[in-house]
Amino acid sequence: MNWKKWLTALLFFPTTMFAQKFKPAPDWLKTAAFYQIYPQSFKDSDGDGIGDINGITSKLDYIKWLGMDAIWLNPCFESSFQDAGYDVTDFYRVAKRYGTNDDLKRLFREAHKRNIRVCLDLVAGHTSIDHPWFKESQKATKNEYSGRYIWTNDSTVKPDRYVSGKFERNGTFRKNFFDIQPALNYGFATLDPAHPWEQPVTAEGPQATRKELMRIIDFWMTMGCDGFRVDMASSLIKNDPDKTETNKLWAEIRQHFQSKFPQGILIAEWGNPARAIKAGFMMDFIIHLGNDGYSSLFFNKEGTYRHDTCYFSEEGNGTPKIFVDYYLEQLKKVGENGYICVPTANHDYQRPNCGIRESEEQLRTVTAFLMTIAGVPLFYYGDEIGMRFIPGLPNKEGSVVRKGNRAGSRTPMQWNTSRGAGFSTADPEQFYLPIDPSECRPNVEAEMANPSSLLHFNRRLLQLRKQYPALGTRGSIRFLYAEDGKYPLVYERAAGKEKFIVVINPAAREEKVSLPYNAIGDVRFEPVLANRSAISFSEGRLRIDAGKVSYGIFKIKN
Repeated sequence: MNWKKWLTALLFFPTTMFAQKFKPAPDWLKTAAFYQIYPQSFKDSDGDGIGDINGITSKLDYIKWLGMDAIWLNPCFESSFQDAGYDVTDFYRVAKRYGTNDDLKRLFREAHKRNIRVCLDLVAGHTSIDHPWFKESQKATKNEYSGRYIWTNDSTVKPDRYVSGKFERNGTFRKNFFDIQPALNYGFATLDPAHPWEQPVTAEGPQATRKELMRIIDFWMTMGCDGFRVDMASSLIKNDPDKTETNKLWAEIRQHFQSKFPQGILIAEWGNPARAIKAGFMMDFIIHLGNDGYSSLFFNKEGTYRHDTCYFSEEGNGTPKIFVDYYLEQLKKVGENGYICVPTANHDYQRPNCGIRESEEQLRTVTAFLMTIAGVPLFYYGDEIGMRFIPGLPNKEGSVVRKGNRAGSRTPMQWNTSRGAGFSTADPEQFYLPIDPSECRPNVEAEMANPSSLLHFNRRLLQLRKQYPALGTRGSIRFLYAEDGKYPLVYERAAGKEKFIVVINPAAREEKVSLPYNAIGDVRFEPVLANRSAISFSEGRLRIDAGKVSYGIFKIKN
């Protein structure tokens, strides 16, 4: 044996066998800003009280003016709408209430004219109980869909997460979330001998499901879509605690995807970017799922919807450290292999404007923070104008879950001061959800006309990210002051020779801190966007004066 070749093979064995190598994510993602749209609540074009695709198309100029490069649409496929579109009945057709496939194709085309990309929400792990595939799978006679879902072999057997009913076949089915969402069968990584119905990932049914998923992806990408946010992305393969088979599945999809659509993007709903990027996704969110970091910033412990002990509260009783530690760990693990996104909110939890965090000053501290940390920025529709989470709404299409009612974050977009807020010409009683009843509710028209509004402030934040690489997605971040129970939060952003210091003080009290800082020569701080904050430097220390509920973005100049 040639010992040199043997040694070389041994040294590189771990890389070639265990480290999945992917083509890089498309370059456009490096500077992209995302805008999430809940389609039924954004803009109604036909007067039925429900937002639609043509309504979104009519607002593309606004989205471009705001500074957005990409849109993520919540599910718009045919559905039973028992979970707001996350219970799909036809993956290949736009729901009638939103329009037609041609309307969506036109949206892609018009968005691309404005250099805006459009990503769809892909519910990969389950369907509606009303989907034709499921109806076929429940038949007693074996057919091509019999193995597309996970069924026990006995209707009297009902393990946890299995649902019984009146079916032709003798069995109960596995659900993914609600009982009306049967899990598609991608197989089991580890088979339980006590569950003889479980199939390996190589079985006929799981393989057919996998191929169907790729056909769905190809169908919409060929039509003009730019990528997908994948719902519950880590849950497709069952009994896979170390995600070995899950990673193989998404690696296969990633390779197929990029071979055909090199500028496309795959985004995970995973809640752990390091794991999602390892699996093959290009971006994942740090949100309330899977960790305490996001919740510690904006919600109380255990996800309660009070806010007096979170960090972004005027009481000033919170800690940034839980988030900072998790965030830095994720940044380190992800490295240059993918992207992290910390959004303003989404359709599953409260907006920044909720509870005691209602003042515009408080909202500015939130977005000043979220838009100046490393990672891809994302505004949930309406957060740019400070739309309010509306409590106490009725259950709407499955909005009520264990920890609260999500309907409060899904109310109609507020475009102007008219009775229907410019969302629809229908009677407000017919709206998908009630509009914010407040007489002083914010709206786009008024805020666009006011250069000092929250809308212009948030637009300016997005402009700064593009103007200064140090404040952008790939600029480095170093926290200089992020202590338990301490305010303000202070961090440095840098790219090349360009450096910034950012100061965020959500507390309703003035804070003064002195921090060691390594700098050479005469250092000055130019306030690029600041309110009631000041920095000076002398004798190797930063001296920061942060007024109550304040922020400051300072460019370092030598």
